[in-house]
Amino acid sequence: MSTQDSGQIISILQKRLHSLNDLALTLKHIHWNVVGPHFIAVHEMIDPQVDQVRSMTDDVAERISTLGGEPNGTPGALVDERTWNDYSIGRAEAIEHLGALDLVYTSVIKDHREAMQATETSDPVTQDMLIEQLRGLELFQWFVRAHLESSGGELSTRGAKTESTAAGQAADQARNQP
Repeated sequence: MSTQDSGQIISILQKRLHSLNDLALTLKHIHWNVVGPHFIAVHEMIDPQVDQVRSMTDDVAERISTLGGEPNGTPGALVDERTWNDYSIGRAEAIEHLGALDLVYTSVIKDHREAMQATETSDPVTQDMLIEQLRGLELFQWFVRAHLESSGGELSTRGAKTESTAAGQAADQARNQP
């Protein structure tokens, strides 16, 4: 692999490292701030996701090092270099957090897919790692969406562009169900 290719891949992976670190923190935030009748189900569903996402961050950081880079996992670097806003939901009903979390997963998965495609030719080893991580991320989103989806397959968060809108839509649907 050329130095130029490895430099580009390191840059891609650093962004994925920030995203996954942020996701792990967001998941833990949800774990601590979820309330309501579905508290225990969501509270217990989130911890294995946190553990697996933390493992993903370790894999990404080690791949950066393997390619000759220096992974930067500090909170300051994450905040300075991220391109998204901080998670916006505090203490809230389980369904509200799940509505917002669906949008978070959509964004992380989209960016992970772009990184996977960008490494296809230059680094199939990195691409393979990203594919495996996508498998886990998509599974977690499926777990979340199972709470938001009607029997007809429609998501309560359909069309939502912000976490607060998605949270509100999910709560509205839950209130309107028998």
